[in-house]
Amino acid sequence: MGEQNELKNRYLLVNPPEEWGLHTSTPTPPEQVPNKLPNKLPNKFNTNNLYIKKLVAIIGDNKKSIKEIMEDAGLKDRVSFLNLYLNPAIKEKYARMLYPDRPRHPRQKYMLTVKGFALYNELTKEQ
Repeated sequence: MGEQNELKNRYLLVNPPEEWGLHTSTPTPPEQVPNKLPNKLPNKFNTNNLYIKKLVAIIGDNKKSIKEIMEDAGLKDRVSFLNLYLNPAIKEKYARMLYPDRPRHPRQKYMLTVKGFALYNELTKEQ
């Protein structure tokens, strides 16, 4: 087609202008290159809240209603369950609603987010 269009992308620019300084001709000095990875990376998905850990362990890979979660946890008081377990887990993005636009949906269920699955996998590894 004979067109000379500059290829641009939000994350990639083919042949960027030289004034941007993206092309470095000098390699990184060896003393600045780490020779090994740290033994343990900080865990960004862990929580100190035992209620959230218990809720994540109960939900696991399933979609469960409030009633099912409370039965599995052996709890009877819905208000304290919401205040101690479910609302903090949703606020910290460990759990989410199946129907987030309609919180009072008759078939509302709760499931884990990616962050919740990461915590769930850690909890199952420890056992």
